[in-house]
Amino acid sequence: MKRILLTALLLSCMAAGTVFAADGKIGYIDMQRAINTSEAGKEAKEQLAARLKKYQDEINVRQDDLKRLKEELEKQGVLLSETARASKEKDYQQKLKEFQRFTKDAQDELQGKDEEYTRKILEAMEKVIQEFGRNNGYTFIFVKNEGMLYADDKADLTNEVLKLFNASRKK
Repeated sequence: MKRILLTALLLSCMAAGTVFAADGKIGYIDMQRAINTSEAGKEAKEQLAARLKKYQDEINVRQDDLKRLKEELEKQGVLLSETARASKEKDYQQKLKEFQRFTKDAQDELQGKDEEYTRKILEAMEKVIQEFGRNNGYTFIFVKNEGMLYADDKADLTNEVLKLFNASRKK
């Protein structure tokens, strides 16, 4: 939906190009690159990587425990009584469910944190972009996306905005 609206807006701008050509400036921001290369984006990646490592270490321990239980069950299965084998199988199934729940919860938590960090960065960056646009006489500043069939590199404002955004965080 956004793409259709953006394309329609861009087409109407082109239709009225002679009006804007004399008075306004148009630019675009590569938001994905801006987020990934900003200091805030790099910090967020580091925090997510630290959480991921913590979860991965826990997952590895739990996987090893599950593997050990499975091997014990396979080796001792024929030697154990029916009730003892059933008890071990139940224990294994319970630990497997816990493992699956833990990995899903970890994945959900990491995804939530990623979305939270991204949202915060976008909100802060949007303010910087709006101020940049006002201060530099831009009529439009677009977000670069696949709906843009052509954009001159001269209209790319990403590096300028990144400098301002990184500087604004230090204040």
